[in-house]
Amino acid sequence: MKTYPAEPYRIKVVEMPNMLNHEERVEAIKAAGFNTFQLKSEDCYIDLLTDSGTNAMSDRQWAGLMIGDEAYAGSRNWAHLEATVKEYFGFKHVVPTHQGRGAENILSQLLITPGTFVPGNMYFTTTRFHQEANGATFRDIIIDEAHDSQIDLPFKGNIDLNKLQALIDEVGPEKIPYVCLAVTVNMAGGQPVSMKNMRDVRELCDKYGLKVYYDCTRCVENAYFIKMREEGYADKTIKAIVHEMFSYADGATMSGKKDGLVNIGGFLAMNDDSLYTRAREMVVVYEGMPSYGGMTGRDMEAFAIGIKESCVFEYIRHRVEQVAYLGDKLVAAGVPVVRPIGGHGVFLDARKFLPHIPQEHLPAQSLAAHLYMESGVRAMERGVVSAGRDKITGKNHMPKLETVRLTIPRRVYTYAHMDIAAEAIIKLHENRENIRGLKFVYEPPMLRFFNARFDYVE
Repeated sequence: MKTYPAEPYRIKVVEMPNMLNHEERVEAIKAAGFNTFQLKSEDCYIDLLTDSGTNAMSDRQWAGLMIGDEAYAGSRNWAHLEATVKEYFGFKHVVPTHQGRGAENILSQLLITPGTFVPGNMYFTTTRFHQEANGATFRDIIIDEAHDSQIDLPFKGNIDLNKLQALIDEVGPEKIPYVCLAVTVNMAGGQPVSMKNMRDVRELCDKYGLKVYYDCTRCVENAYFIKMREEGYADKTIKAIVHEMFSYADGATMSGKKDGLVNIGGFLAMNDDSLYTRAREMVVVYEGMPSYGGMTGRDMEAFAIGIKESCVFEYIRHRVEQVAYLGDKLVAAGVPVVRPIGGHGVFLDARKFLPHIPQEHLPAQSLAAHLYMESGVRAMERGVVSAGRDKITGKNHMPKLETVRLTIPRRVYTYAHMDIAAEAIIKLHENRENIRGLKFVYEPPMLRFFNARFDYVE
């Protein structure tokens, strides 16, 4: 029988959650327009909406808050964060940003010109928005297996080199400003990329002089999967694996709110001197001074400490295996989930969970809303609503993966909380025929999943 590691920490402070009854939860989700993003945090018992900025910081990080240098320029906390990023990731230059999308905005404006194409291993919502807002077309070059929830592969986030080569042949390398490689791949279910694939992508891109930029938001989780699954890495430290991963990149964007173990913060890193000079100029316009980039000094100190803590094997082992614990319970009960279980969350396959609801009636959005009504567990839609509309035709993108993401915050919940979430999902699955589809009653023009409102289909 598989065993799971105990929590590698002791609990020092607790937060008392609010526990609404069923009738109150039904009223809350109706008031929120059946959009879990619009629920009040205080109305959620177990909040699995996201792992972004929802982590519990350590005592050392909290101590770091007390030595925050809030100088407008030249903060010593920035010097600590900059040195830590260079040590762990190996890049020559670092530009601070308030979070990951700030880095995506600057990178997109630096490199993208209208009419170009940015290939990547499956889209992410804000990343693709910034790419398209600057005139590029996103092309998905992830392996085909990533779009099938039931195929179980160790590195389901890999780039398909044949797809990348085909795009190069189609548009020419001069039309590709950079290749966007996510480690791990969020929309595929938190799936990792192998070190071999990173090397192979680097080799192919070098052949054509193409840049490679990583989305390294959950890179430590990716490093853990490499250590556990890829030949030759079992005896390497997480820090050493992270360092090698980024040796194959020209730069990276990061949201520190995930593997950085903080509530806010991010960075854009690179090796190119001239690009760094331009990025420093742009960060002043969009984020703040090059020595804080929208973060406070105390946040930068906690971020630097969090990067170091995230690479401790005992921590990352528990983090990933706690996610697996929830996923394994659901699989054992016959609940359809994306397999293998990813690093940051369990993804319910809403199309298989609710086969009676066509995709145009938003099964994942409805499933997330009904999970909240059933249990007080808040999750997130990752399907047609998140995918948005084609900017040319105006039609909905219809992704093959229509999922509900159960995202586990780091160092926040126990295995008992996972049991409660699993029991609620299993009960919902047993009574799934009672769940109805939804329709838009308000649709924002961009990143619609945050603010859209829905109601039942007649």
